[in-house]
Amino acid sequence: MRKKYSITGIDCAHCAAKLEAKMNELPQVNEAVLSFTTSQLYIEAEDPDAVLPLIRELAEREEPGTKIEAEHKCHDEKEHKKKHTHDHTHEHGTVCACGNHEHGGEHEKGWKKSRECIMLLVGALFFAAAVFIEYAAGKIAVPYLPEALFVIAYIILGAEIILTAVRNLFRGKVFDENFLMSLATVGAFFIGDFAEAVGVMLFYRIGELFEDLAVDKSRRQIMDAVDMRPEIVRLYEDGKITERAPEEIKIGDCIEIRPGDRIPLDGVVIRGESRIDTSAVTGEPVPIAVKEQSRVLSGCVNTSGTLYLRVEKLLEDSMVTRILEAVENAAASKPKMDRFITKFARIYTPFVVVLAMGTAIIPSMLDGNWSGWIYTALSFLIISCPCALVLSVPLAFFAGIGAGSKRGILFKGGMSLEMLADVRAVVMDKTGTITEGSFAVESIDAVEGYTQEQILAWAAGAEHSSSHPIAASILQAAKERGVDLLQPEEVTEISGEGMAVVLDHKKMICGNRKLFARYQIKLPAGVTDGGGTEVLLAVDGKYAGRIWINDKIKSDSKEAIQAMAKKGLYTVMLTGDTLQNAENVQKAVGIDTVFAHQMPEDKLRNLQKVREEHGAVMFIGDGINDAPVLAGADVGAAMGSGSDAAIEAADVVFMTSRLTALVESYGIAKATARIAKQNVVFALAVKAAVMLLGLCGIASMWMAVFADSGVAMLCVMNSIRVLYRKKI
Repeated sequence: MRKKYSITGIDCAHCAAKLEAKMNELPQVNEAVLSFTTSQLYIEAEDPDAVLPLIRELAEREEPGTKIEAEHKCHDEKEHKKKHTHDHTHEHGTVCACGNHEHGGEHEKGWKKSRECIMLLVGALFFAAAVFIEYAAGKIAVPYLPEALFVIAYIILGAEIILTAVRNLFRGKVFDENFLMSLATVGAFFIGDFAEAVGVMLFYRIGELFEDLAVDKSRRQIMDAVDMRPEIVRLYEDGKITERAPEEIKIGDCIEIRPGDRIPLDGVVIRGESRIDTSAVTGEPVPIAVKEQSRVLSGCVNTSGTLYLRVEKLLEDSMVTRILEAVENAAASKPKMDRFITKFARIYTPFVVVLAMGTAIIPSMLDGNWSGWIYTALSFLIISCPCALVLSVPLAFFAGIGAGSKRGILFKGGMSLEMLADVRAVVMDKTGTITEGSFAVESIDAVEGYTQEQILAWAAGAEHSSSHPIAASILQAAKERGVDLLQPEEVTEISGEGMAVVLDHKKMICGNRKLFARYQIKLPAGVTDGGGTEVLLAVDGKYAGRIWINDKIKSDSKEAIQAMAKKGLYTVMLTGDTLQNAENVQKAVGIDTVFAHQMPEDKLRNLQKVREEHGAVMFIGDGINDAPVLAGADVGAAMGSGSDAAIEAADVVFMTSRLTALVESYGIAKATARIAKQNVVFALAVKAAVMLLGLCGIASMWMAVFADSGVAMLCVMNSIRVLYRKKI
């Protein structure tokens, strides 16, 4: 069983990674995933709630002040936005997670930030006074006054860090950033660099504050981009409108949607006509018309007329919640780069600390300049914390997931995003992916002795129990032409081939050429493959006629496939249709290779062949029979209009059901991977440069603080760039 909890009180991404590793060492825990970017903890265990006390005890021991609570969803966002001056109370010990912000802890966090700012200001004033008196020593001769002011400033600025470092030492946390920072600045005091010690501590605290603010802002920006949960719902009862909390609304209730309102819950229009903007959910920029009996999704915006909806899904099952949960769950799925950086961080810090010790001792023994080399070693200690690395990579992927959701693309994890960036070939199904999947009967052929109406009636009767789109088009044509449907007496469905039925006291075979070959039914010489989708009909073992079906190519398919080619992607189409029909589609849209007459096992085999020849493969499909291929691909993508099985098996879901979404998702994946790599290279390069300058006697502790906190803040700001890119 896997359960999600809210976790607060951890301000350091590296500390979060270490705590996660400790949680995974507990024998009662199958897996623990701590997402610093969303402040959430996922515990997989036989009974997560039973393990929670052990997890809390561990967290308090490793990271004092950490709070872990079961999430209590509160949707009173209007009150939340008013700084939580809400008029409702919650039971003690629960957390209200509105977009991952705690109601109970928000005041405390705000007070903590205010207190920190006041202490920084007071400490900075004492520091400035000490520096002024020190430089004016010739005119103001007060013995030990500058030193005393420096010490007071240091106590104000660094007391909390030193106390935390001492506490952590007793817990065995030697390489804690608090301890390393304390050691570096106290060491500067001992070698007589009072101003340097206080200034570095001040700069460090300011850097940490701005880094924390940047992380909080980035986290909120990403979540605000995907959190479309309603503030209130206008319930229509007995001719009156009352405002209710969305969780109070039940299935079957009627709600009013005014022009300009965001649709709060999934439902069906029972009164009114309007146009709705679906871009927030599907990424589709053109508003669509809705009227009575139209199904609408929560998160869309009503642009014109007033609508009355019958609610079909509760808030927790509606699209707005599904999108939010998909993004949150995706953030907990860590890419390989994230896991590598976490492992690298465990080696990096001890390595730099050992290097610092070597720098302090070995050169000093050779040239006797102990204070100079100790100063350099102390600067190494400051940059030994890998926070910028551990924080920026997951935040970059989280921003990429948020950028996708804004465009109607749901990534199911950081690994999906990472793998998509490495894809070299795209394999696609035809029906519902490249084509609309809305089949229509184009023409009917009948042999002598039968009429077109008879052929259509028999085919409709044979396909009556099938859910295939081709069957639906035959049934629709029969309905439009007023043909009476016949009920089959016996039905045998052969997957991928068609139907064998007893209808009107006759044995009928209705399907493709494979089905005719199975039943050894010969086709007349004139019945050739005309390049379309055909449904053949045989009566009592003899060919009687056929129905031609047309499937329209999606308007954006050609544009999307051309864009894939420009990006160097090899394109392949797998279809159960005829070779002639597949080649017609290939010519129309420009796909590199097609495979026709494909059964599900054939699709999987050919996908593996494409992978061997071209590299990592992405497969896009929307049918039930596509689920095995979706699961077998390096990255599986499903159309939002597809089957539940396909959507469940996919790594990425395109809510627009348009191929251009693939080009956008590939662009997002590439940009995200590029930004994550930039962060890693930049952080390591700056740290390495400061170390090298230190060994050359040029770098100062001020540079070291920038290499730590400054670089972390810049990496955070760089991470969310993908969220605001207009062109991907």
